[in-house]
Amino acid sequence: MQKDQDEAKDVVQDAFTKLWERRDQVNEEKVKSYLFTTVHHKIIDNFRRGKRTETIEESNVNPSINQSSHDLSEILQEALDTLPEIQRSVILLRDYEGYNYEEIAELTALSLAQVKVYIFRGRQKLKNYLGSIEAVL
Repeated sequence: MQKDQDEAKDVVQDAFTKLWERRDQVNEEKVKSYLFTTVHHKIIDNFRRGKRTETIEESNVNPSINQSSHDLSEILQEALDTLPEIQRSVILLRDYEGYNYEEIAELTALSLAQVKVYIFRGRQKLKNYLGSIEAVL
């Protein structure tokens, strides 16, 4: 969910620090959920505060190179970038991380119905976006 790898490492480190500070309060069986939830909330906080900064590589991107590139991972990342943050989060948790709907609802503090709706709508947007890319390629 973070584009900058160093920033992502900082967020994960902060989550582990928070876990360590609250180690007596966190149930041992729910440590993984606690960490994912903490990281998720920290990333959303960073986006809301506008702390996303452009890296040097991103600022020197040549648009003609992007248009001619047919790298699947790059196209998928561009498609994911078109989604709202919450849809991107739940789709990544479901399809990339392999969480079930109930776990995603717990991690994101959404209802089960909301999770299903966000995943459905996000997949529809991805399908429409990738379909239009196929026409260009």
